[in-house]
Amino acid sequence: MTYDVIVIGIGGMGSATVYHLARRGTKVLGLEQFDIPHDRGSSHGINRIIRLAYTEDPGYVPLLRRAYELWREIEAVVNERLLFITGGIDAGTQNSATVTGSLRSCTMHNISHELMDAPSLRRRFPGYQLPENMVAVYQPDGGFVLSERSIEAYVMAAQALGARVQDHERVLEWNADGGGVRVRTDRETYRASTLVVTAGPWTADIVPALAPLLAPERQVLMWSQPLRPEYFGLGVFPVFNMETPEGRFYGFPIYGVPGFKLGRYHHLYQRADPHRMDRECHPEDEQVLRDAIRRYFPDANGPTMTLKTCLFTNTRDEHFVIDHDPEFPQVCIAAGFSGHGFKFCSVMGEIMADLALERTTRWDIGLFRLHRLLN
Repeated sequence: MTYDVIVIGIGGMGSATVYHLARRGTKVLGLEQFDIPHDRGSSHGINRIIRLAYTEDPGYVPLLRRAYELWREIEAVVNERLLFITGGIDAGTQNSATVTGSLRSCTMHNISHELMDAPSLRRRFPGYQLPENMVAVYQPDGGFVLSERSIEAYVMAAQALGARVQDHERVLEWNADGGGVRVRTDRETYRASTLVVTAGPWTADIVPALAPLLAPERQVLMWSQPLRPEYFGLGVFPVFNMETPEGRFYGFPIYGVPGFKLGRYHHLYQRADPHRMDRECHPEDEQVLRDAIRRYFPDANGPTMTLKTCLFTNTRDEHFVIDHDPEFPQVCIAAGFSGHGFKFCSVMGEIMADLALERTTRWDIGLFRLHRLLN
């Protein structure tokens, strides 16, 4: 069977890409080896943070502004709320990379924000009990996106436009020839003009040349029942991105399942094979998160409700890979989202559709080009 574009991997990025291709009238096939959505990759666990004051690099901010627009657009298409604005906190010491990076983005892009000391933060948002040497950048546009529901929304919207999306179909191999591609799965063989790879931690299975550049990593999320739940509810507790001596933590108000949600970037620094990763949670996983709750959010230090594993796929500089395959220009790759990518799914779907159909995009993706990791 022949298509204009085949998309491999229908998680956050792939589902949005299939939708944006379908809305342009493209004959598109999406292939996913697991369920849609599933709990073996990087997009499960209810929600993911979205924040406009971006500590990682000011170059992300124009993409974030477009991402917000496109999240609202898909909400209107499916008539469902997916983006929740809670306000956002970037916290650390005055000179920490998190605080200085957030302030740099706010200054360069004229983003509304407020710099607060720890006592001021505690008075306004009493769930935060940060030490006196920490400060916080409060940005009112921060919030979260419902990750699994967003994947479902994009897939259903794409199907309504005529896209074909198939789960439990594993890609065995692909070949580029004559300007097109041939993809063989465990069910069938397909042809297309263009291939898009959005396979998350399994990207190296599809494009082995990227294996040295992408490092999947085991991550753990925890939900604890607050002792003072009124401090951690939706509308009274902003999402946060917080740099501490113990690591960089992130968290959410209570939503969807019982408990206050918290994780630590890079958790226990465990490289992982996505095919064989330990998906059980252990006392040492809980302890590193429990210690942070006890120190910085003591009113949330109640019983553990849920622990879940997921995966980051890291590049060495923790910026994304968005590019064409260096050997085959008809193959486009989106990978290496390094634990901070989901918020961009809406705009990445637009960008990948641009690259697949036009070989270029109006958005500045210079920060994400593959050549920087090949040098």
